Amino acid sequence: MTDYAGLLPIAHQAVDLARDIMRTMQPGALTAKGDRDMASEVDYAIEEQVRAFLAEQTPDIGFLGEENGTTGTSDGLMWALDPVDGTVNFVHGSPLCAISLGLIADNQAVLGVIDLPFLGSRYSAAEGSGAEANGKPIKATTTRAVGEAVVAIGDYAVGEDSEEKNLDRFALTQRLATTMQRVRMHGSAAIDLAWLAEGRVDAVVMLANKPWDTAAGVIIAREAGAVVADRDGSPHSIGSTATIATNGGLLPSLLDLVSEPVRSHHEAKTHAATP
Repeated sequence: MTDYAGLLPIAHQAVDLARDIMRTMQPGALTAKGDRDMASEVDYAIEEQVRAFLAEQTPDIGFLGEENGTTGTSDGLMWALDPVDGTVNFVHGSPLCAISLGLIADNQAVLGVIDLPFLGSRYSAAEGSGAEANGKPIKATTTRAVGEAVVAIGDYAVGEDSEEKNLDRFALTQRLATTMQRVRMHGSAAIDLAWLAEGRVDAVVMLANKPWDTAAGVIIAREAGAVVADRDGSPHSIGSTATIATNGGLLPSLLDLVSEPVRSHHEAKTHAATP
């Protein structure tokens, strides 16, 4: 097994740079990225600084940023950064936003650092080295009964095909709400996965999987003892369509809830029109 933990100090330094910018810089002008989606000046400033720092410190590792895409070449290694995970929260003054820096090797997350600048929390992990919050070991919960479990769900879709995508999300939310103890939506994939690792929630369900959103959180959750899967139950990878995470005892029941396909919009309208 490769010792990815040796790169953790560099990752922490990169996230330190990002945290300082996020805590001292105002959101500034917003750039529209699509329907109800945006990036702030802080997003771009963090990504520029972290990209430059990592290019100097790890020139042989590529870089993928949410705002400006891929730079550099790598031998199977790629940094993945979400400079502000939860931009809408950040712009509105909510502390539920994060910096998420992951390292990907052969389509798997192998290292991650997540910082919550306004909550004073730093989460980190490297493959085979366990997960930590503020330097102390953390573990996911062992809750097995769905009725005793708190599940964090990903945002509803915006942009192209959002109406169709949200049919699935609404149906899934209803199933979860009628079976789980509570459903929570924090608006940040990094927070959802970090809090799963820390035991603040028992499960995470996101019907999406973008590397900058999930890479850091996936390895932190795994190293804390959680299991992360795609919607069909196959092991999670960067190519997965969804991010389903919980402990091994709860996973089968959770997959039963999320695997039920939603009817198409046409089928739903037809059913509603049938007397």
